[in-house]
Amino acid sequence: MCKKVLVIAAHPDDEVIGCGGTIANHVYVGDEVHVLFMTDGVSSRKNNTIKIEADFRKESAINASQILGVKSVEILSFPDNSMDAIPRLDIVKKMEDVLDKIKPSVVYTHHQGDLNIDHSITCQSVLTACRPYPSQVVKEIYSFEIVSSTEWASPLAGNTFTPNRFVDISKTIDIKISALRAYDQEMHDFPHSRSIENIEHLAKWRGASIGVLSAECFSIIRQCV
Repeated sequence: MCKKVLVIAAHPDDEVIGCGGTIANHVYVGDEVHVLFMTDGVSSRKNNTIKIEADFRKESAINASQILGVKSVEILSFPDNSMDAIPRLDIVKKMEDVLDKIKPSVVYTHHQGDLNIDHSITCQSVLTACRPYPSQVVKEIYSFEIVSSTEWASPLAGNTFTPNRFVDISKTIDIKISALRAYDQEMHDFPHSRSIENIEHLAKWRGASIGVLSAECFSIIRQCV
């Protein structure tokens, strides 16, 4: 039976970095995948071209979604890198509107311990919006890792990313990298953590840890079976 999947990410490009190969896997088996972004990913930057950059980032998100086979993309207007300035209830209500519209059984989102504040608040809001009341349709929630945020967080916080679900993306790693190139303006040169080379290396390392060529890993937040 085909599933409805919703990826809830703070910024356009997080969806590809965190679970691009897994998205392509879902699409390959006939699942319906949707993506929700909480911010435009650029409005916190101090320059005079914010509108141009926001439009370009949106175009990049649409291009990446087409490469991955995503059915719909929605970008909310919360302030980039300032989601902690917004009442949590306002965030949750917007998220619930999308959840009610799509009715996904599977949700992918950020790790709560990420260095980036938008990532952390997005995850916390997902947990509230997807709370397990009796008629809740969301049965699976997984958090992904984002290079230059997940591994940069302090391990002393007691919330280190510990993967316990691995997805073989050996057949879809090329699709992930192609989608990532739609966000070339956000990528850096190696050895920066947020570089295409590093993301390829991470996929190989995660894959080798379970005996496959490439993998993405997740922390299980909820899995009703």
